[in-house]
Order: sequence, then C-alpha cells, then structure tokens
Amino acid sequence: MFHAAIAGTGRAVPEKLLTNADLEKLVETSDEWITTRTGVRERHMAADGETLSDFCVAAGNQALESAGVHAKDLDAVLIATVTPDQPIPAVACLVQQKLGAKKAAAWDQNAGCSGWLYGLHIADGLIQAGKAKNILLVGAEFLTRYTDYTDRATCVLFGDGAGATLLRATKSDRGVLASTIRSDGEGASFIQMPGGGSSNPPNRPETLEQRLPFIKMMGGETFKIAVRSMVDVCKDVLNESGFEPGEVSWLLPHQANDRIIQAVGERLGMPRERCIVNIERYGNTSSASIPIALDEAVRDGRVKRGDLILFTAFGAGLTWGAALVRW
Repeated sequence: MFHAAIAGTGRAVPEKLLTNADLEKLVETSDEWITTRTGVRERHMAADGETLSDFCVAAGNQALESAGVHAKDLDAVLIATVTPDQPIPAVACLVQQKLGAKKAAAWDQNAGCSGWLYGLHIADGLIQAGKAKNILLVGAEFLTRYTDYTDRATCVLFGDGAGATLLRATKSDRGVLASTIRSDGEGASFIQMPGGGSSNPPNRPETLEQRLPFIKMMGGETFKIAVRSMVDVCKDVLNESGFEPGEVSWLLPHQANDRIIQAVGERLGMPRERCIVNIERYGNTSSASIPIALDEAVRDGRVKRGDLILFTAFGAGLTWGAALVRW
C-alpha cells in the first residue's frame, strides 16, 4: 500500500526584519519581556508589494528541485494558510499557475497554525487512496498584515514566511507512519480575527473602528489547552505506530511560544536537544512554522535518513494534530 513520504523541502521568508528593539518603539514592551514570555527575538516581515503567492512559489520550487520532481508532474497543490493574497480565488490556484503545474488540483487549507499538519494528514490519505502520487504542500502566512501593533500581547508574536514540502507516493518504510487531526469549535473565540468576513465585512465602518480585522488571542486559556492537546495527540500517534518517545529522533512542534515547546517536550520526556526550535529568529509563522523549521534542519544536516520525526501543532479553530514520520 502506498503512503506519503517527504521527498523535498524548501522555505522562503521576507528580507525585512522586525526586531524586539523595533517593537520597543511601537508599543510599551521590552526585549526582556518578549524573550522571557515568548522566546522571540526577531521575525521576518513582508514589505509593501510582496505577495504570499510569490513566497509559496519560491519555497515550492526549492522543494520540487530537492525532490527531483517537475511541476508538470504534480497532482495537487495544497496551501495551508489563513492569509491568502485575496479571498477569491484560493491562493493555491495562483501558485499552481505560477509554478506551471497544469494538471494539478489546487485548494487552500484553513486550520490556523495546524494547517500544515492538517494538509499532511489529508495528502497522505489521498496518496493511500491512489488519488495522487505527487503533492506539493505549502504552509505560508503573512500574519504581520493582520497584526495589531497597539496590542502588546499579540504584536510581539507573529512573523511571515513560507515553507514547502513535496509529498511523494512510496511503499518504502519511509514517510508518514501515523497521523491524527482534531478540532473543538467551542474554543473558536480563543484565537480569532473577527472582522473581514461576511459577519463583520470590511465595508462597514464599525468593523475598522472596532479594530476587528486583527488577530485576537486569549493567551492564558490557549496555553493550557495547547500543551495538553499536543501531548495527547503525540502519544496517540506513537501508540498507533508502536514507538516510545525515547525512540523519536526529533520533536518538531509548531513554533508558537517557547514556553509551550518546553512544556510539551517535558511532558513527553524529550530533552531540549532533541527538539527543533527556531522561534527566536522567526516568531510564530502559523502554518509555515513547521515546514520552515524542517527545511532548516534538513539543509543543515540535523535530520538524517532513518530519523523518526514527531510533528505536532495547535491553532485557531481550535485545531490540533500530530504525525510521526520516518525520514
């Protein structure tokens, strides 16, 4: 039976940096306050005129090249994002056209910070069902376009970028060994952007007056649920595949907050040196965080053939998930 293997990776981030020192000039905060509570020191920020689709294409081309796959051979282009170029059409369709992936189906996946993991789960299912052989899965966000720089609780967190993975059908022992995705709409208000949609459309003056088209979070409540939920699904995929935490080579969690990463690692019994973490240089890039960190770890040689990688994420929805992958 076929399943999905990650055959190639790529990443693309804006050149512009927004440092903690820059934020000290915008809002009442400090480098010490930010790093102590989040672990973030700097984040990349899209410049005027830059589009998410172009970063998806740049990261996607890297993944295709590293996998030795041509865009014309793609069966699907799946973009995990909550910040597309425009509401209609899906940014995946723009990426498909720019790549020249003429035979590929294309659609967007909105699952907040869990978007890439949701996409991995769905892509693996398509490959198992024989519906696709090559799928380009990209996690990409321009979160700074929706960040309220008067809200110090959230404006210190977010950054921009894109990370891509080429998923290929295989019958080898490599690839996705187990995956699971979950959601709970009762926590929808914990992480949200209430303005800009059909309930609070942007053409209503009160939408802007109330600053509704910005990301809003209930940080304390989210932290507690995120840690517990991520640990639970990690244990689920380990049990399903017959592995113990001690056998995992790398824990690669969504880069939301360094305290969350530490808590998840501790509860799984995985030491810090086996966690892939880059939040200090990127901030929270939502669905892009896992594939960006994965590409870094692959290209610098940390991830090696045969490694077991445990992915996990938690995001708006509420959504969360985990996957165990043999590299």
